[in-house]
Amino acid sequence: MYIEEFTHRQIMAKRFYEYHHYRDVTPLAVDFHQHAFYEIYIFLSGDVNYTIEGRTYKLRPGDILLTNNSDIHRPEIAPSRHPYERIVIWLDDNFFNGLRDIGEDLTLCFQDASNRNYRLFRPNETQFLKIQSACRTIEQERMNGKLGNQVMAYSSIMEILVLLSRAYYEISDSAQQDVTENEQINQVVAYINNHYDEDISLDHLAEQFYLSKYYLSHQFKHFTGLSLYQFIMKKRLTIARNMLICGKSVTEACAECGFSDYSNFLKAFKREFGEKPSEFTKK
Repeated sequence: MYIEEFTHRQIMAKRFYEYHHYRDVTPLAVDFHQHAFYEIYIFLSGDVNYTIEGRTYKLRPGDILLTNNSDIHRPEIAPSRHPYERIVIWLDDNFFNGLRDIGEDLTLCFQDASNRNYRLFRPNETQFLKIQSACRTIEQERMNGKLGNQVMAYSSIMEILVLLSRAYYEISDSAQQDVTENEQINQVVAYINNHYDEDISLDHLAEQFYLSKYYLSHQFKHFTGLSLYQFIMKKRLTIARNMLICGKSVTEACAECGFSDYSNFLKAFKREFGEKPSEFTKK
């Protein structure tokens, strides 16, 4: 069976896509993170609550999560008699460009999940078995080393995307009972996502949503796992990173993401991503 050793790397080392199948017996500690690509997370076993942008999903085997390049997320893994097993597929935006040229945009389900702030969907047994079969093909091709195995694996990634996209629009929100959320905090998260470039403070948000500062601060940390300041900072830095990827200059990214002090932006970016913005753009 094709199983890899898990690492905490959140940067793609290959062009276009990466496929990983992990199984861990001992629970892991994973920090909140975000990455510059799309992610398909297929949950197979274990005891996991997965928090994405203020919503926490209690996962069941066969559940699939879709995250894009600005979602702040983290799994919370509890001890279980079953190993923590999952398949993770990373997809660079360039992976989809060739498909867009022929009129197919397979990022639409990711965009819809982001717009709805609801990243979990639960395919039925038939849909999941088809996706699982395509995953097995990728793993078999990786292990056999035969001529054309990379092409076969690549075509199976395409198949997974098509199967996933079709299944996404055929199901209802049947997993709603496994979601922990607070509608007021959802509204605050949405406000931050739409106004990250403005001067957002606890005082401003409390006034905007008619909440006490203590209540807002406490509830925000409870449902998102991060303080208000931490979440806003991560969101601004994530969008600044995406701007750099799209060709914006460092000064433009700084100004357009709500940072009033250029020096503080440079320090915060290096803390978050491990390198200065100028070093990041060179890559």
